[in-house]
Amino acid sequence: MATSGEKKPARSRVPLTEISSRAWEHPADRGALVALRKLKGFDALLKTMSGVYRERAWRLTLLGSAVRVDERQFARLHRLLAEVGRSLDATELPEMYVAADPTLTALTIGMDRPIIMVSSGMVHHLDDDELRFVIGHELGHAVSGHAVYRTLLMRLLGLTGLLSAIPGGAIGIRMVTVGLLEWSRKAELSADRAGLLACQDPTAALRTHMKLASGGTLEELDVTSFLAQGAEYDEGGDLRESLIKLSLLQQQARPFAVVRATELRRWIDSGAYTAILGGAYPRRQDDGTASMSAAAQEAATSYTESFERTSDTLGKLLHDLAGWMGSARTWLDERIRRGPESA
Repeated sequence: MATSGEKKPARSRVPLTEISSRAWEHPADRGALVALRKLKGFDALLKTMSGVYRERAWRLTLLGSAVRVDERQFARLHRLLAEVGRSLDATELPEMYVAADPTLTALTIGMDRPIIMVSSGMVHHLDDDELRFVIGHELGHAVSGHAVYRTLLMRLLGLTGLLSAIPGGAIGIRMVTVGLLEWSRKAELSADRAGLLACQDPTAALRTHMKLASGGTLEELDVTSFLAQGAEYDEGGDLRESLIKLSLLQQQARPFAVVRATELRRWIDSGAYTAILGGAYPRRQDDGTASMSAAAQEAATSYTESFERTSDTLGKLLHDLAGWMGSARTWLDERIRRGPESA
């Protein structure tokens, strides 16, 4: 296995000129983003809510405690960020910092000026192609505007105590929070797709997820077994395990690493990744005319396909129930249309 500092032969990557973030956004994520982007001034409102102080505090904390990436400091990361920016045709690149943290983590913060933070663990354990995937993932968050919209989630979480004092408020805030956490998990799947389009190496993307799941160890892992593990999680087992999975997910803002690998593999197998590299992708110039109804329909179709695909007991139950309700509605519509005389 190549070490994190090993040089590999240069490999050309396709520049995705004028690519819109809609190309990599998961349908459930894209549906929410298209709707929010239609609300004129919504971004500005959220940025105002964030406050100048907090955003500057984040940056000052990193300036004082981490290392800013540039031509002389972590020059390798500086080069990789530029390469990722060219692949995704990013009009503006965020600042990047390396923080002393042995865990494998990275995040994008900030609204007016997004900042990418990469842990030292990532730098030490990942090779160039894997780092391209991680940096592309974070740049995908920045370009899609996830940092802006996640502020809404943070603000609502901050209002939990206040709304709990209002009759029915706790239930209402819980329902909204569950929905936003579900969106947040889908946003992570979107960013994984952006990371893959940036590095253009599915094997490197899979290796990254394997390292995230194992804490950096790859020598003792097997790709086939890892993907089989993801398939077993998807299948879910009996109703009890299905309910446990739902309970676990309610606390997660990110999908599990094995699940992310499985979802990214499924997106590749769908042919969408290859089509985008071939030039079949939406352009930024058309973002303003993106259809909310089409995005909502794609999101609904995505969830339907997920239920149809699952071997999970609860998933099957919900899918069968939905099918039964659809059949019952069709029967009722037909009876009403025919009238009582045909009964």
